[in-house]
Amino acid sequence: MATLDDIKLPPHSIETEKALLSAIFIDNDNMFNIEWYWITADDFYSREHKIIYQAIHDLFFARKTIDVVTVSDQLTKKKEIDNIWWMQYLYDISLFLPTSVWVWDYAKIVKEKSILRQILKVSQNMIWEVYEQKPVAEILETIEKKIMWLTQFQMNDSLVHIKDILSWRYEEYYKIAENPESITENVTLSKYDLLDKVTWWFKPWELIILAARPAMGKTSLVLNVAENAATKLWKSVAIFSLEMGSEQLADRMISMLSWIPMRQIAKWDLQDNDFMKIGNAMEKLGWANVYLDDKWWATVQEIKSKLRKIKMEKWWLDLVIIDYLQLMTWSNRFAWNRVQEISEISRWLKEMARELKIPVIALSQLSRAVESRPDKRPQLSDLRESWAIEQDADMVFMLYREEYYDIETDRKHIADIFIRKNRNWPTGEVPLYFENSIMRFSNLSQEQIDELSD
Repeated sequence: MATLDDIKLPPHSIETEKALLSAIFIDNDNMFNIEWYWITADDFYSREHKIIYQAIHDLFFARKTIDVVTVSDQLTKKKEIDNIWWMQYLYDISLFLPTSVWVWDYAKIVKEKSILRQILKVSQNMIWEVYEQKPVAEILETIEKKIMWLTQFQMNDSLVHIKDILSWRYEEYYKIAENPESITENVTLSKYDLLDKVTWWFKPWELIILAARPAMGKTSLVLNVAENAATKLWKSVAIFSLEMGSEQLADRMISMLSWIPMRQIAKWDLQDNDFMKIGNAMEKLGWANVYLDDKWWATVQEIKSKLRKIKMEKWWLDLVIIDYLQLMTWSNRFAWNRVQEISEISRWLKEMARELKIPVIALSQLSRAVESRPDKRPQLSDLRESWAIEQDADMVFMLYREEYYDIETDRKHIADIFIRKNRNWPTGEVPLYFENSIMRFSNLSQEQIDELSD
């Protein structure tokens, strides 16, 4: 076992520090990932890296581009550099990595090495105080304070006395009692009356899974929810589509708002009055806070980084939609099988919802087992590839259209949402009207609901 006498240098990794800085030069948005670990200039062991990271940090929070030229200029202004060696070193760092995909791993290592150095420093100070033979009570108190400081240095303190929570909750209850309408300020409604009544809205820490077999209309349903939230409630919505392009999503939303069938827009088979309808729909969408991302290969870490960026630059975000879960990948060196990977992705989506305080709706495919049953209404056991999806989700919706399987059914244009899981609330079934030509879901009247029940 190593002793203090065996240690020549404090824990550090120069190569990892270079890799972390290089990742920022490759993609400036990696700073959002790095901020998750609360990385500061003092976390770097190398003096040069401390100086470089501080310059990068200043540029980032000034909303400026980060590259060799801007960092060099920042260092020159602060009179940190005085020879040509610095410029060459910056170029070397910028070319150190071929890709920044492992930036999370680099940030974690840099932070852990920094914490180990802090532990070493605190331990050395404790030993020195013992040799000075200070009063035992004073030494113990100092040790307790420094250990507490180390714990807070390593992680955010999430341990809260219930009295503090109750005080905050009382303020919330009082606010709602004074203004009942404020109850919906921090939640997102789907604007489908029965669905909102059963689910009691989408809350800022929830992971909601919407699952269905292909062609049931799950993408259309979440686009309807996004449109309702953005245009009727003025909520801010981010949509990550790993299957369809942003242009296709926009066309679908235009079709929903203009009531022009999607096939006409796709073929550009439009009449003069259609252009006015499309113009009105575009104007309405243009004022809405909807952000689209159609990168076909996406990881949870990348999505989280982009969401932090939106929250930092736009100040608020109310709903996240991911289409769909099985197309996501996990940026990790370990060779997991697909079930393990989906389980980890599901867990991180739940953590992301809690951390960013945003409801996350993730679409999911169902297994083919549904097709082999006489009764094709989906069950929780049909969730594809991982039981962890069911475990992590706060709500699981399953979309089903009988018309898809039976063209003679008397439930034409009816889509059923089966709420198979609803944490702390009842489950149930919600029927909606579905107009396939414009991919639009609508509320049913009470009379229509009664007819379906007969």
